[in-house]
Amino acid sequence: MNNKTNYWNPYLAGFLLGLVLLTSFLIAGRGIGASGAVSQTLVHGFESLGMPNDYLANQKNAESFFSTWIVIEVIGIFIGAFISARLAGRVKNETIKGENVTPKARLKQALIGGIIMGFAARLARGCTSGQALSGGALLSVGSWVFMIAIFTGAYLAIIYLKRYWR
Repeated sequence: MNNKTNYWNPYLAGFLLGLVLLTSFLIAGRGIGASGAVSQTLVHGFESLGMPNDYLANQKNAESFFSTWIVIEVIGIFIGAFISARLAGRVKNETIKGENVTPKARLKQALIGGIIMGFAARLARGCTSGQALSGGALLSVGSWVFMIAIFTGAYLAIIYLKRYWR
């Protein structure tokens, strides 16, 4: 892994993310998040296959897939991330992992972690970004407690998981 990669100043990036959040509230009247786009994709996907799902039907925000705000937001995230990575010369096919982990094991770990986070996002009715950024900006006590729990859990989990990155 190249340790000489130039990244943005984290304070500047955080400030700009705050401006994106503020702009989202001003233009769309909503904060930012991502898990709702997955729900909308599943709702519209199952319906287009002629397999409506009662649980997911309650999550439907709009008749058209592309008229849902969060879907457009997540598409923009992917486009923006690709452009940013391309401009920084970081678009490549690689699996970032520790020396003692195979690419297959790393992908398995990422899949398991993604499934756990996806389940937790449905359980909490929102993803980490929606809770932390949007809820935190609104000074929601639940969002602040959630983020404290996330950081505490991460610091405790690293005791076990750091062996994979040595």
